[in-house]
Amino acid sequence: MKFLLFKKLLKIRIESKRKLMYKKANDLGFTHPEVVNCSQELDELLNKYSDIAA
Repeated sequence: MKFLLFKKLLKIRIESKRKLMYKKANDLGFTHPEVVNCSQELDELLNKYSDIAA
């Protein structure tokens, strides 16, 4: 049960980070350091999700 809850929470965090990244990219431009940082954080979340889904 904990595993499913963790997986669901991770999916929510991924979607939230993705939306934030899109907003920042729209406001600041794709190469702005804040957007790049947000993208890297999203990559980390996606890697975690990939690790537990495998």
